[in-house]
Amino acid sequence: MPDGIKDALLIYNPTSGSKRHRRFGEVEQAARILKDAGITTELAPTTARASATQMARDAVTQRRGMVIVCGGDGTINEVVNGIAGSQIPMALLPAGTANILAKELGIPWDIPHAARLIPSGTVRRIALGLAETLNGNHTDHVPPGGRYFLCVAGAGPDGAIVNGVDEGLKKRAGIIAYWTEGARQFFSYGFPEMNIFSAAKEQRATFVVLGRTAHYGGPFKITTGASLYEDSFEILTNSERSRFGYLICLPALWLGKLRQMKGIEAWKATEAVCRAAGNEPVYAQVDGEPIGPAPISFRIVPDALSLVTPAPVKA
Repeated sequence: MPDGIKDALLIYNPTSGSKRHRRFGEVEQAARILKDAGITTELAPTTARASATQMARDAVTQRRGMVIVCGGDGTINEVVNGIAGSQIPMALLPAGTANILAKELGIPWDIPHAARLIPSGTVRRIALGLAETLNGNHTDHVPPGGRYFLCVAGAGPDGAIVNGVDEGLKKRAGIIAYWTEGARQFFSYGFPEMNIFSAAKEQRATFVVLGRTAHYGGPFKITTGASLYEDSFEILTNSERSRFGYLICLPALWLGKLRQMKGIEAWKATEAVCRAAGNEPVYAQVDGEPIGPAPISFRIVPDALSLVTPAPVKA
């Protein structure tokens, strides 16, 4: 068991994922499993966008022993932004439309099963990414001081999809909302160029991913050289400007051969700035959540989060 932890707050999203009708029963079962292991767990359902962030901040103030998050990438990101910089460990019960962190850590997509892994888990101190808007262009999605991300940030086509997806449809239909918006963007997106500046490299591209994880979304892996346990992210760019060029990248991505394609570049960095190269806006996202248009800076914040990982852990 993570040392000395006797109590936890379990923040869960009752509307995330395809099994939402079973969510309350599953988190209750998880709480019983944790109680049997000596961890008294209080359940806290989210009520609106960003409510998980405030719940996590309250948990820090109340000096809870641990925060457990049950939800998808968006709910996880909200909790991370509530506990970043504190010493309170965060554990995961996977749910939601997608869950990059669960795939990266090898946590089973079964809430009671995942709960049984928490008491024997290992607490690892890791870095986080931080996205900050430039030119004082703060939004509801990126407050002053920036927005932390745990797994992936990106700009270009994926940013346009995430910023354009209908929230109502997302709540009702989950991942179908992303596929619907993706299809719409495929026929209308103009592939505007952006400039990516980092200490190691400067690159002009139409797509950029800054990964802390090898997994990207769904079954795909893009930043395969990234690791949660390194104080860096891997940057991958695509300079292709045509729909057909992007379309032929999909089989290579599926087969794990994306880096062999023309226009693909990858390198590691601890900070980068993304700026639109022209007048057309370039939209960005972090952990599948919209953060608006560039210019945006991304940087690594070391020693930012205590993460409960299934034992044994391979760095």
